[in-house]
Amino acid sequence: MAPTIKDVAEKAKVSTATVSLVINDSKRISAETKKKVLKVIKQLNYHPSKSARDLVSQKTGNIGFILTDDHFLRTEPFYTRIFLGTEFEARTGNYYILLATIPSDYGDKNTLPRFILQRSVDGIIIAGKVPNAFITKLQEYDLPLVFVDYKPEMQKSPLVLIDNIQGGLLAATHLINYGHRNIAFIGGDISHPSIRDRLTGYNRALDNSGIKQNKKFVHTSSSYPNRQNGYDAAKILFSKNKNITAVFACNDAMAIGVMHFLRDNGYSIPQDVSIIGFDDVEADLLIDPPLTTIRVPKFDLGAEALRVIKESIKNSNTKNKIILVPVELIVRESTKNIRKK
Repeated sequence: MAPTIKDVAEKAKVSTATVSLVINDSKRISAETKKKVLKVIKQLNYHPSKSARDLVSQKTGNIGFILTDDHFLRTEPFYTRIFLGTEFEARTGNYYILLATIPSDYGDKNTLPRFILQRSVDGIIIAGKVPNAFITKLQEYDLPLVFVDYKPEMQKSPLVLIDNIQGGLLAATHLINYGHRNIAFIGGDISHPSIRDRLTGYNRALDNSGIKQNKKFVHTSSSYPNRQNGYDAAKILFSKNKNITAVFACNDAMAIGVMHFLRDNGYSIPQDVSIIGFDDVEADLLIDPPLTTIRVPKFDLGAEALRVIKESIKNSNTKNKIILVPVELIVRESTKNIRKK
């Protein structure tokens, strides 16, 4: 049978509360007592349970991770990777990650995840865009919050964000450097700050190169940035603009949808049209041709979010903290240099 905190206390001739204080590295314990208890812990090969740590800290040791169900159930594994980054980082500390999804149309009649209602978490990581109604209801519980890949309005909480403006700038500049001038932008919900910032980067690249912005080349009315909406957006754009030679899609899912549309309609990629996406998901290497994209370090986003929420739990002075995670241009075979040689 595995040793318990009581076994350690009896052998060290101290109380279980003292053992818990030692486990939590409390300054209330003398160096001599701490040394004695740690020696017994090593002798018995005792591994402290979460309850032993909680006895003194009054913390649950749990962190909630919340996203909308459509983000978690879609085939594109972007947010799944962020979650895994959080989980991997938690393994290096004394935290457990509890996952919950909420409806994308969350309203006043919906309930909060049980771990919030039961106050079973010390803080919450929210990944991606969530409805304002959820954030408003959550504020009643006064829990530390960290938002990943989303900046809600009127909410002062730490943010872990992708450097989307720089990513949009890199993507569009790559196409411009390849000689393209008629470059389309396809996005999903433009109210999402990440997509809006990618469009800002795209526009900035055009301005930097002296290329006039053309609203006819921009489609941002899709409800969600998935493959089907990428396909449908491309259908609308190319029916009206036969002179488009390159497309920057706000994520890889939409980029793949654009590629399917072009193939179905007799276009060759990249000979006729170059395509660049954003995210660098695994599917990019499986399509033909492999997709040029902006790589987002998804695991790093999750790990950074875990570090920030731990800091927020200990220190409430992190509300205005913003961390921008850098991105990287990954050039593959879906873009072509059309400059005359």
